[in-house]
Amino acid sequence: MTLDPEPADNPNPRLMTDPPAIVRRIASFAGNRVVDPQRRAKRRAKAEAARVKAGAPHRVEYFHQHDDPYSHLAQQVLDTFRDRYEIDLVIHQVRASGGKNQPELAKLAAWAARDADLIAPHYGLQRPSDMADRWDVAPPAAVLDAGSARLTAMGHYSGAMFHYGGEWYWGVDRLFHLEQRLRDLGACKQPARPDICPRPPIDVSGADARHLTLDFYPSLNSPYTSIIYDRTIAMAKACGITLHHKPVLPMVMRGVPATRQKGSYILFDTKREAEFLGVDFGPMVFPVGEPTRAMYSLIPWACEQGRDVELLSAALRLAWGEGVGLHRRKGICQAVERAGLDWSAAQRHLGSDAWKEETARRQLEMTEELGLWGVPSYRLRGGAGEADLCVWGQDRLWLIAGEIRRRAALPAQPSGIVG
Repeated sequence: MTLDPEPADNPNPRLMTDPPAIVRRIASFAGNRVVDPQRRAKRRAKAEAARVKAGAPHRVEYFHQHDDPYSHLAQQVLDTFRDRYEIDLVIHQVRASGGKNQPELAKLAAWAARDADLIAPHYGLQRPSDMADRWDVAPPAAVLDAGSARLTAMGHYSGAMFHYGGEWYWGVDRLFHLEQRLRDLGACKQPARPDICPRPPIDVSGADARHLTLDFYPSLNSPYTSIIYDRTIAMAKACGITLHHKPVLPMVMRGVPATRQKGSYILFDTKREAEFLGVDFGPMVFPVGEPTRAMYSLIPWACEQGRDVELLSAALRLAWGEGVGLHRRKGICQAVERAGLDWSAAQRHLGSDAWKEETARRQLEMTEELGLWGVPSYRLRGGAGEADLCVWGQDRLWLIAGEIRRRAALPAQPSGIVG
């Protein structure tokens, strides 16, 4: 997803999907400011200084959406969070925002129900589907109006969000980032205790997964893809799983809108996740539009050379980690040569349409067959009697890794289903 270079109600979507050079430059400059760690450190220091001067507590605001499964995971840890940290926890009730920030609302609801049930046991939490009778009644309209207005005024659009000191943290998945920030400020009452919801490791150690298959759906214009791509490839090599590499177009190039508000949050969150993973993110030059089509036009040829993975890896690193513009031929040349391919040969395939039909088929497979629409996405197949495990997001690779270990250790006969 990209940072929208135009207002959210811009009537000309082509400026977002194929921005002119000046718009690409301005949007990339703005994106680099969002992920600048020095600017973040200054904002945090300013917020803390203001809090101390006012004699105020560490105020955390939480936005609960009554029909959101992720909110009902977060709800289960609120008491523990309040008890373990010296915070003033303020809870707001909100509605789903929909609109351009949540354009696939029905699909999102269906996916959230599946995903929240999948991750709940790994965090020691109850599955939302097992507790539906506790949260199927909406709060009064006035309460929802007030909470939703507060969420909008503060610049966000999603339920299950925590806000502290100018930054947003999504549900149990990002709570450990907030916990670390509070620990750094000395606000943890029990510093020897582990995080409430630590991120599980991406671990396939000891697994022989040669009988399993992993379908991997990355995209060049996806910040989240850029930070997990190489880790995905390394994980696949480590366990011997059969990897099917299936690049797709980014959502914004498939007609899914992306507002500036959402784009900024995604970039900020990607930077935080990248630091946790120990990988580079930024400086960047957005590769949306023609750069993506140009790089994808080389993928069929690179695949014939057995270097398609290396080509997309190089392109992702250049665009999102080194600030190299792939809208220029010298940037494409760098990606090609880093992938161990010949630039003079590559130019004969640059601009070809050979990639379009296969990419469209992959996109249809991902959205219609798997019920997913964002990237990166994964489908794990194989294991006696096992259903496919389909997940979306760089923050679900640990779930795939854990399931690979489980299936690799299974006896020959069926022993359960994950889906």
